[in-house]
Amino acid sequence: MALEVRRVRRAEYDALAGLTVAAYRALRSDWDLGGYADELADVEARAAAAEVLVAVDGAEVIGGVTFVPGPGNPYAEDLREGEVGVRMLAVLPAAQGKGAGRALMAACIERAHALGAAGIALHSTAWMTVAHRLYESLGFVRTPSRDLTYPDVEILSFVLTLDRCR
Repeated sequence: MALEVRRVRRAEYDALAGLTVAAYRALRSDWDLGGYADELADVEARAAAAEVLVAVDGAEVIGGVTFVPGPGNPYAEDLREGEVGVRMLAVLPAAQGKGAGRALMAACIERAHALGAAGIALHSTAWMTVAHRLYESLGFVRTPSRDLTYPDVEILSFVLTLDRCR
């Protein structure tokens, strides 16, 4: 696999939208995404407000993530001063386990360092256990004090503290 991670291109919005919704739906058959499916699919809005990165294998978009540059961003989810965020990490179900998620997260960590961020915060559902292992392998720490609760779903918090002297 010749994997490239870069910013999403307008011509790829539909592909990223479809794979993001498919990846989230594949997590749990009983999870009704409801209006969140529309938010996941609205790549254009995300790209206008934040940095949307894609993992591309050849000409195929196989993954994507939204990098949130700080707490004032409309996609910020409980970010603290000096933190950046990661939202909506998704990999095409057929391409999972091939390194796209790790490559996307590495790009987010690199971007956070470039911005001089103190840390990266993200949230995940309890059943996204494969993603949790990825986050923890990259140094993220479960932070229960920052968990969020919505009707029918608890959202778990993970934080990576960055060394600003790097």
